[in-house]
Amino acid sequence: MTATSDYERGVNSARPVAQSDRIFGTLTLAAAVVVLLVLLGVFVSLVMGAWPALKEYGLPFLWTEKWNPVTEKFGALAPLYGTVVTSIIAMVIAVPVGLGIAIFLTETCPRMLRRPLGIAIELLAGIPSIIYGIWGLFVFAPFMQSYIQPFLIDTLGNVPVIGGLFAGPPYGIGMLTAGLILAMMILPFIASLARDIFQTVPPMLRESAYGMGMTRWEVNRHIVIPHVRTALVGGIMLSLGRALGETMAVTFVIGNAHRISGSILAPGTTISAAIANEFTEATTPIYTSSLIALGLVLFILTFIVLAAAQWMLKRMKQKSGA
Repeated sequence: MTATSDYERGVNSARPVAQSDRIFGTLTLAAAVVVLLVLLGVFVSLVMGAWPALKEYGLPFLWTEKWNPVTEKFGALAPLYGTVVTSIIAMVIAVPVGLGIAIFLTETCPRMLRRPLGIAIELLAGIPSIIYGIWGLFVFAPFMQSYIQPFLIDTLGNVPVIGGLFAGPPYGIGMLTAGLILAMMILPFIASLARDIFQTVPPMLRESAYGMGMTRWEVNRHIVIPHVRTALVGGIMLSLGRALGETMAVTFVIGNAHRISGSILAPGTTISAAIANEFTEATTPIYTSSLIALGLVLFILTFIVLAAAQWMLKRMKQKSGA
């Protein structure tokens, strides 16, 4: 009798737990569905808004450079080119510097400075993009025009093969300036993420490597980074997604010119900058639709980048046997 009562009490006490699990599972499923519905809604809205332009220009819209509101001839190539170039410049600069900062904070930085420096980096990540843009326009661009760009033109402008990248007059603004501002913006994200990722490495791995006589460079190169490379790639790709969609800071310093130049010193534009500059000036349906089509292109580009990141992470896990 006692055993039966104990069994019944156990079953009865398990029922609320099972019910709470079902409620919890339903809520989490609903949250995931909401995210998917919002994503699908954004995509459908962009397609509907861009449909008149896509119907008018077709796929050549992607590789047409001309952007002329007067004649209503629009193409996405120049903004797409500027978006890709500025993002590449930003990543080439921010990734190694950010990883270096993270390694310094986790390996060589004095303990009393680790927390203040970490907080300072996180504060940099919280600065609004328009502040970067204003500082870039009034402080950084004149500095680039007076010192950096003339130096690059004089030293690298005449070098075979790469000389064309540094040709032209020193405007101050341009794709290089925009790329550097983007690098400053995503650098705190990369450094903060990489620092947190490096801190997940078990101390025993580091101590074993040092015990075998490895230097700090060898420990980080052969032990730490390979151990967390999957997470590092994911964090870097997230930073790339931010760089692709940045608007205000780039709008201030890129020059907003709808043309393609082989020189990274020349003015250009990006997809987000073009939309921000011209959306309020779009007075015709086809003009508005073309700007929405640019947004659709950026949406698809970001999706491709994130999908490629997931594919890379999956391949890396397979190779590591995870």
